[in-house]
Formats: sequence, C-alpha cells, structure tokens
Amino acid sequence: MATGSATIDLCVLGGRSHPELTAGVCQALGVTQGALEIFKFANDNTFVRIGENVRARDVFVVQTPSPPVDERVMELLIMIDALRRASAGRITAVLPYFPYARSDKKDEGRIPITARLIANLLESAGADRILTLDLHAPQIQGFFNIPVDNLSATDLVADHLRGLNLPDPVVVAPDVGRAALCRGYARRLGAGLALMDKQRERSEVTIRNLIGNVRGTSAILLDDELDTAGSLQRATEYLLVHGAARVAYGCVHAPLSGPAVERLRNLAVQAVVVTDSFPIPPAKRVPQMHVLSVAPLLAEAIRRIHDGRSVSQLFEA
Repeated sequence: MATGSATIDLCVLGGRSHPELTAGVCQALGVTQGALEIFKFANDNTFVRIGENVRARDVFVVQTPSPPVDERVMELLIMIDALRRASAGRITAVLPYFPYARSDKKDEGRIPITARLIANLLESAGADRILTLDLHAPQIQGFFNIPVDNLSATDLVADHLRGLNLPDPVVVAPDVGRAALCRGYARRLGAGLALMDKQRERSEVTIRNLIGNVRGTSAILLDDELDTAGSLQRATEYLLVHGAARVAYGCVHAPLSGPAVERLRNLAVQAVVVTDSFPIPPAKRVPQMHVLSVAPLLAEAIRRIHDGRSVSQLFEA
C-alpha cells in the first residue's frame, strides 16, 4: 500500500447492504472505514450524510445489491451524488455483484436492457470508475463510458475445490454458455471436462443430454451464480443417475433466493463452495457449504487502483 499522503487520500465507505464485507475490505487494506450516516425519513425517502472530509480524496464505495435490490441501488446512487457534491477527487463504485446483470440484452420484444440502465445511472450520479466481480456477461463493461475493472474470484473457488482432494474429478459445465468458464476450471484442477445440454423455458429447466463421461467420478458442477438452486437440483440428480460417485458445486455469487436453502439441505451434494459477494447469514449456511471471502481480492484491487498500478496483473498466470 502507498505510504505518506497517498494513505490519507484513500477513503472506503460502505452502504448498508453488506457491512461485514466492507469491514473485511478495510481490515485487509489497514484503513478505518469512512464515516457515513444513512437513514430513512417518515416518507420512506433515503437520506445520506458523509461524516468526514472527502475533498480531493480517492473514495471507494462498497455496495452489494442484496435484497431489497432497488433500495440498495438507490442508496448507492445517493451516496455517489453526495460524494460528488462534497468534491471527492475520484469516486469508484465497488459492486461485488452487478445489479440486473441478467438483463443484458433484448432477446424478445418490448423488454428493457436494465443492466445498461444501471450503467447510465451510475455515470449520471457521478461515478468515475466501477470495480466489480465476475460479471454474468462480460459485454456489460461496454455499457459504460468510464473504466470498469471486472475481477474474477474463479481462482479462489477453484483452489478451494482442489484442496478438497476429490478423487477422479470431472468438471461439468451446466450449459454451453459456461463451457469456456469450466474449461478454465478443469485446466486449473487438472480434471476432465463434461458438458450438459440444458434447455430453459421460462423457469423450467430440462437437461437433454450429457457430453462426456462422469461414471465413477467426482462431478464438479461450476457456474457463476447460485440463485434458487433449481438448476443445481436437476443437474445433481441427473449426474447421480448417470453414474457420478459424488457431486460438488462451485460458484462465485450466491444470492440464495426463495427455496434455495431448503433445496440445498435436501440435496446429495458433497460440497457447495461459494463466496461472500452476497451476505450469507448463518440461517442460510447449510452444513456442506464453504463460504470464501472476496474481501482480500477487492482490497488488493482497490490498493492497485489507488496506487495507479495494474489490476489485470492479479490474474496473469
């Protein structure tokens, strides 16, 4: 970390969405979290007051769009606006998970591209830079006219899975869209690769075929997000029926929406490896779950951005 005046110039603030992650980032950086007051008026309007001088400082605002998502997004926009009006030198929005990332294209008539709308709102509010983690679709970076650093926690997840020493591992891509992601995992794990032919119609998922052999292996399903766990449930059942000796699962983001926790409790999965890009309270942590912290990764990226050093070097082999 830079010393002297550069250390004073760095400021990390956190919204109300994930205080544990913000605290972890500050601890990894060795800085005290910036003072911030957020509350709601009786009319449900959100109010933000920055509690210290941020003039000409390099400010990083950490906010994960956990439920209620729209409220968290609005809170972030208000924080950025308050910082801009307080003459912050540079404002970086740190979004461990990018809101509305799945709405990244117009694939049917009369629907929005909400990820692009979020990009416009962040820029209009006054963000100078975006720091995010494992975007659902890399093209979202192109929605911005400001720099976007898209970090990856896949190495973190892969290293933990490798440490589980699962015998005869085969990485299984849940669909064609995740084939490239899973090929990288397989290479890192020294494992074989299989591919599921999956079709989704509305909320219904059908697995039509499996390309590759999983019989007698440790099938490792890998994806970018664990939402309701419906796809994971069907994939696990399919792999076990087709001879897998055991199934493990890994992903970066774990919103764990709706019936996800109940499904995980009843699922014959040996390990579920996720990160804390979303807050995961004790009530949502099933026995086979391994939660890895992304705070050190975010902190190192913040340190490099602040010092004017390369962020991409974090992921160079």
